Amino acid sequence: MMRAEPLFPDHKGTVEGPVLALTAPLSFWGGVDPSTGRIIQVRHPQCGQSIAGTVLALPGTIGSSSSSAVLLELIRLDIAPAALLLAAPDAILLIGCVVGREMGWKPPPAFRLDEARQAQLPAGRVTVLADGEIRFP
Repeated sequence: MMRAEPLFPDHKGTVEGPVLALTAPLSFWGGVDPSTGRIIQVRHPQCGQSIAGTVLALPGTIGSSSSSAVLLELIRLDIAPAALLLAAPDAILLIGCVVGREMGWKPPPAFRLDEARQAQLPAGRVTVLADGEIRFP
């Protein structure tokens, strides 16, 4: 078990999903296909993998003010990550979660979890509670 700091704890109870711990920062704008949820940033180590339904651990983001729009489209299509674990808060990305909630869709909760602890996440499924507790077998 470990604990992350809630940034956007807009859910009650728990979310579950397989961990996808990225090994490099990701730009949602141009790095994630908004119609499929696949990483399309050619030089990214996890290029081709889907972020849909995952507990997505991001060691960093590569900023574009359009990243929130890509996340919002993933939320609209119900192919967003189940939860976001960010090494550092990213206000632009979190705007996508806020707008998704205002639209009546189900945005992923977001938490801060530093890179060192992201590296300790197990392969497989985890459960993330609203208070930031991360449970795994």
